[in-house]
Amino acid sequence: MLAHPTYEALSALKLNGMAEAFAELIASDNNLDPAAWIAFMTDREQARRGTRRFQARLRAAKLRHGDACMEDVNYRAARGLDRALFESLSKQDWIDRRRCVLITGPCGVGKSWLACALGNAASRADRTVLYHRLPRLLAGLELARGDGRFNRLFRQIVRTDLLILDDWGPDRMTAGQRRDLMEIVEERHARKSTVITSQLPVESWHEVIAEPTFADAILDRLVHNAYHFRLDGPSLRGSGAKHLQADAEKRRNEPQSAAGLPTGPSHAPDTASHAEGAASGARVPPMDKPRTPESP
Repeated sequence: MLAHPTYEALSALKLNGMAEAFAELIASDNNLDPAAWIAFMTDREQARRGTRRFQARLRAAKLRHGDACMEDVNYRAARGLDRALFESLSKQDWIDRRRCVLITGPCGVGKSWLACALGNAASRADRTVLYHRLPRLLAGLELARGDGRFNRLFRQIVRTDLLILDDWGPDRMTAGQRRDLMEIVEERHARKSTVITSQLPVESWHEVIAEPTFADAILDRLVHNAYHFRLDGPSLRGSGAKHLQADAEKRRNEPQSAAGLPTGPSHAPDTASHAEGAASGARVPPMDKPRTPESP
């Protein structure tokens, strides 16, 4: 550790990023002018604080797939995902416009993973995010009414910039659950953004709400201002693992160069398939890494 009064002062002020940058500058013995020193140290402190804020937001979001991100989305899977539209959501202007996102499709096509990738992108853009499985959230709100936690939990839900409600349906809602969901949707409408995933098509959501008046009011606020991704195809939980196993076997059988590297173009791992396959619950084998020559 550097023993220098400036380093110790920066550390005492909890300017750890600036302290690290100062130690690097002292060790490098460079000829930068004082303004360049300050700029370098300030940039490091800003980057460090931004990283800490992002990590804190990600922990608070409690995403089901914490490692899901937009860069790892598997667009090769045959599930009908509109790549151009989904990639456009990484810009976050849809959150500024208070739009919603609906992701429907059969089990295993990656609905929850895609929703968490949107949540990750929002966290990186300095937005607050909160993930809930809808059945568990509605049950928790009923319990919260009895033990005095309801107001605090309700405020947290309605104030977050992006609310992810996973697994809409298939069980019918009770009267209390309909009322709570209506209050959440009403408070967030035109103020905040919401992502909803469901195995059921939107046309069947009326049956889940199980009361025509509430159903019309809730869906009118959600559906008419939403991007809708209708996914279909085989489950990625099985096909993703099989694809990776075949890809790994193909790389093992490729001819090797003198340096021990595969000579064909297919040695690059499909990181997107691996990420989504693993997140979907498949037992995915580790990706083979290209071997590098030993140092002389």
